[in-house]
Parts: sequence; structure tokens; C-alpha cells
Amino acid sequence: MTGFLAKGLFHLFIVATLLSAPARAFAEEDNRRLALVIGNASYGSVSALDNPANDARMISTTLQDIGFTVTMAVDLSQIEMKRAIAQFGRDLRAAGEEATGLFYYAGHGVQSFGNNYLLPVDVALSDAADLDLMAVEAQSVLRQMASARNRTNLVILDACRNNPFEDVPDLNQSGLAEMKAPTGTFLAYATAPGSVALDGQGENSPFTQALVKHITRPGQPVEQAFKEVRREVLAQSAGLQTPWDTSSLVSDFMFVTAPERPILTAAETEELQLWRSVRATRDPVQLMLFLRGYPESAYAEEARAMLAEVMAEELSVGAPAPETSALASTVPDEAETALFKAAQEDGSVTAYEAYLQSFPEGTYAEIAMTEIAALQAGQSTDPIGEGIAPVAEAPSPDPGPEPRQQEAGPVTYASPLVSELSQISGLSLAEIIEQAPMFPPIEGLPESYWKTQTCSSCHQWNRDRLCEQANTYLSLNMQRSLNKQHPFGGVMKRSLKSWAAGGCQ
Repeated sequence: MTGFLAKGLFHLFIVATLLSAPARAFAEEDNRRLALVIGNASYGSVSALDNPANDARMISTTLQDIGFTVTMAVDLSQIEMKRAIAQFGRDLRAAGEEATGLFYYAGHGVQSFGNNYLLPVDVALSDAADLDLMAVEAQSVLRQMASARNRTNLVILDACRNNPFEDVPDLNQSGLAEMKAPTGTFLAYATAPGSVALDGQGENSPFTQALVKHITRPGQPVEQAFKEVRREVLAQSAGLQTPWDTSSLVSDFMFVTAPERPILTAAETEELQLWRSVRATRDPVQLMLFLRGYPESAYAEEARAMLAEVMAEELSVGAPAPETSALASTVPDEAETALFKAAQEDGSVTAYEAYLQSFPEGTYAEIAMTEIAALQAGQSTDPIGEGIAPVAEAPSPDPGPEPRQQEAGPVTYASPLVSELSQISGLSLAEIIEQAPMFPPIEGLPESYWKTQTCSSCHQWNRDRLCEQANTYLSLNMQRSLNKQHPFGGVMKRSLKSWAAGGCQ
């Protein structure tokens, strides 16, 4: 290609690139992010390369998509490279101190006497002394950036391929030398100083292919992005190529900023904190209480799924193995029956949904769906599905109604409680959680699962975790749960609320 023709095509390509760049809503911000991308592949006097032109096009498209105004050119002569770098410097200076500049180069590059040189496609060299006359010194890019005095600059060199001048005396060093980064600059190399990078077997180099993948991740700092690039290239090259970077950045930079999180109201913040606390416990009682207090919560679906999972785990412990006969397969097992009875006792949509999530094809599935429909329709009675007889419930121990009491006064972890239930009266919270429940925490739960257990072993309670649950009763949305029966009577919940109100002393 003649110098005149190459020059004409170069200018034509730059104009076409600028005119074809899509308009963006944040044009003012785009003007503060400028990139010059050069890919040299079709060399005349030295070995040609397969991928730099493809790499330049791919990185240009990626940078445009994330808000850069890109000038991209391929197969440039020395004069064209110098003109492009000079124009890039002028544009960067005009953009102001808050601008971000990015220079990307893919192609041949060599080092000599500690300096790095980027090779234009018309380079022809027989003596090392002529290198600075025939090539483009990489330092010239840094000088243009430094003159702009802008906030952030990035230089990315995928130019450490095989040395095309190995036979030239004093030019037999491989790779590039490490450059000093001026303040506010991030320098990235396709491989470590003095090492050779791979051009790649496909259409792009391994380094650039990894680069476009990781710089588009929202909220990832530039340092972390290039760390991920290094890991990926190391894995793909079986440890033969280690991308390198050095930084003197003084401000944070992300290629793509993370989306802004919505500002939560005080009520939403309370709900989120409560959900995090309940989720950490995996306690079915606390999960049920959360769903009762926040049935329309953004976390309700996750809470229902966790409740079904935890209930299935608890009810399946020690359950007998199902029989293999065809008749036995139609008979619900003990765990399914217990969970359905628990849903009937609770009488809420949440409880029936928990059963259906655990046993979507269960024996009582149709009844559960009918109950849900009735509850959602606001009917006072719960219809039974056609042709389905109500399930007879086995009698369970009845501790008897507890007289309505006023809310407990100031309570500490060690102070004795006053209750009409003789088993509870006189015991402290610390002592109660070491007692066995007086009746099943979930109606219908087989005695073998709870009769000899303590509350602390079931809930994995200690003082801190008990305080977390106690604090749930302080929420206005959870007040109605205080009237729900507890295996240690209603005084237990009221005392927990009073204890939490006093700071769990």
C-alpha cells in the first residue's frame, strides 16, 4: 500500500468512525472519556500478525458501548501513528481536567535500551541505531497524556509478541520493558516485562478477548478488572502468559459504574434488617412470623421457599422409609401429614403454600389449594374440594387456655417470670429455653421430634440469637403475633418483647 493511499484510507476511516458513533443520552459524559485504538497487522518488511486488526475493532466496539468516544485505526504508517497520537493529545487537553484518556495498541512492539517502541506497518530496520527514526516511542503517548493534566489515563499494550528483529544486533531482547507510570496513569501489558505474549489461535488475542469480557462488568474497579484478566489468561495459556499492570492512579475508576441502589425508607430498612436476621437463623418459627408480618414483602418468596425447605428437613429426620407397594404409595407419610396438619392449625395462606412447596403432588394438595383460594377470596369458612373428605385430626395434648395477661413488665435475661402455667412461673428466660416444650411447636408434629428436646437445641438458641428473635416483636407489623400460642404460653412472647425493649439486658 502506498503512503498516499494509506493516508487517504486512514483519514476516511477516522471520519467514518466518528460519524457512525451512536448518539448517547449522556453526551457530556462521553466527551470526557476519549480513546485512541490502533491495531497494526499487515506489516511489509517484518512478519505479519493475524489478530491486531480484529482486536482493535473488538475493543473499539466495547469501549463505545460503555461510553467512550473512540478513534480507531488499523495498519498505520509511522507518520499516521504520530499524527493520530498528536491529535489524541489535543482532544484530551480540550476535554478538561476531569477527562479520562485511554490508549490501546495491538501489534509489534520492541524494547531497546530500556525504552519501548511501537512498530508501524512500514517499519524497515537493519540497524538498532535507526529504531527511534523508524518506530514510534511508547513514551510519546504518555507525554501527550501528561500534557493534558487530566484526572485519569489508561494505556493498554497488547504488543509483546515475537521480536521481528531478533537478527539485528542490539535488538534481540524479547517483549517490552516496564515503563514508569506518570501520576494518574494505569499501564497494562499483555504479558510480563521481557516476556512474549500469544497472538492467539482464534480471531483475537487471549489478552484482548479476556479484556473486553471483564471491563464491562458494572461496579468493578479497574484494578480488579485487570486482575480477573490476568487470571483468565493464565488459565488459558497454562501459565505461559502473565498479563502485567502498574498504576499511579490517585482516583477511583470503573469502566462501568454500578447502578445506584434505591434509597430505602425507614420501614423498608427495618424490613430488610429483620429479614437478614431471620434468614440467618433458618428458624421455621421466625420465618413464619416474618411472613405473617410482611406477607407482601419483596423477600416473601425467598422466605416461603426457605420455610418449605427447613420444614421438610425437620420433618424428614427419623421419618420411616416409604413402602414400595403400589397401595402404600398412595398413603401420605408422617412428615406430609404433620406438615398439612400444621398448615390447618395455622390457617394462613403462607402455611398452606409451605405445604404445597414441600409436597406439590401430595395427598392433601387439592385441599390446600382450595383452602388458599378460600382465604384469598376472604370467605369465613374454608371449603373442601369436591370429592375430598376432610382429614381427621388426631387429638393432641391441650395445655388449656392461658388467661389473657397484660404485657410483661421490665424483664432481664435472669429475672423470674410470672405465669399462670406452673411449669413456667418462676423461671427466667435463660432457664426456659433449656426446658422441653409443653406441647408441639407445630401442631401434629410427632412426639419423637420434640418431646425430649429443648427449645435451644431446636432453634439453636443462645442469648444473642434469642435477642434477635425478641427484637422481632418490637415491630408494629409483628404485634399480632404476640397473640399466637407458644409452646411455653403467651407470657413467653410478651416477656421476650419486654426484654428486647430493655436492650436484652
